[in-house]
Amino acid sequence: MDEIFKKQVYELTRLIPKGRVSTYGAIAKALGYPNHARHVGKAMGGCPGDVPAHRVISSGGILSVPEFQIKLEGEGIVINNLRVRDFKNLFWNPINEL
Repeated sequence: MDEIFKKQVYELTRLIPKGRVSTYGAIAKALGYPNHARHVGKAMGGCPGDVPAHRVISSGGILSVPEFQIKLEGEGIVINNLRVRDFKNLFWNPINEL
């Protein structure tokens, strides 16, 4: 995977505010690669510790990594059956927010 793409993913993910979530697809689209959500997911798999990977979830509002539930709940996000409650209101769309 291209290192520049990874760095862009990490930089954008660092901008997601605490208590909000974004999606793999939204990040890919904001970076100009609308069909590369899986590439974003792969990049997140080995991201540096200062990247809030727990704030990036699937487009259906479901956690891809169950272990991230504790971190999200620590930020005030309610999770039911690995699904973010009130996903639409908590969704941070980088295209609209930046």
